[in-house]
Amino acid sequence: MRKIRAKKYHTVYIVGAGPGDPELMTLKTHRLLTEYADVVVYDRLVSGEVIKRIPKGVERVYAGKSCKKHHMTQEEINAELVAQAKRGKKVVRLKGGDPFIFGRGGEETEHCRANGVPYEVVSGVSSASAISSALGIPLTHRGLATGVRFITGHQQKGEPAVHDWKGLADAETTLVVYMGLANLETIAKELIKAGLSKHTPVAAIQSGTLPEERRCFSTLAKIAKDVKREAFEPPTLIIIGKVVALSPYR
Repeated sequence: MRKIRAKKYHTVYIVGAGPGDPELMTLKTHRLLTEYADVVVYDRLVSGEVIKRIPKGVERVYAGKSCKKHHMTQEEINAELVAQAKRGKKVVRLKGGDPFIFGRGGEETEHCRANGVPYEVVSGVSSASAISSALGIPLTHRGLATGVRFITGHQQKGEPAVHDWKGLADAETTLVVYMGLANLETIAKELIKAGLSKHTPVAAIQSGTLPEERRCFSTLAKIAKDVKREAFEPPTLIIIGKVVALSPYR
């Protein structure tokens, strides 16, 4: 009896593009975009300057998502990655920041694995580390912050995320809030109610590391009103904690 071999597919690379500045892409990400990819499936948060690095002739599939507005659902994205791989394509799934920090990269790896498609995850410089560093805000600092926590500001349908606010209201911990602009007032009120000082320094950064970057420095009690007055828009990263006061840009 002839032995039937399982069909082999090219590896799907699930890749972090970094926060936006193309110079913050890793060398491996750049190599995969310029030397490997037949198809790049990219997110809304991947900057135009990064997209320009994709060579002509490489197929581009836009899979952008924003709160309550999806060009492609996550299920459709998962299916697209597998379908392209099964067509014999070399697929790069390009995500803003790092694919495993609120990037839903885990769901995509699960779908590839369930469908027999090999994959590899390539980490990217996270928005939290890149933006805080650019602003001179150390996420941890002796005497000010002994730890850092990354949280999301909303649930799947845009509703405010449910957190252990008492546990988060730690003056010795830096909080970095992804996707928190729409629910910033609720987040601030919950943290103050849980015991965090209303005078805690806060930074809101829109389009961090890009030429159009905007910054707002405030306090926990005032930040929601301040960003509303300044008409901030997503993507905006929120950094909460005493370390924000170290920024020379305040």
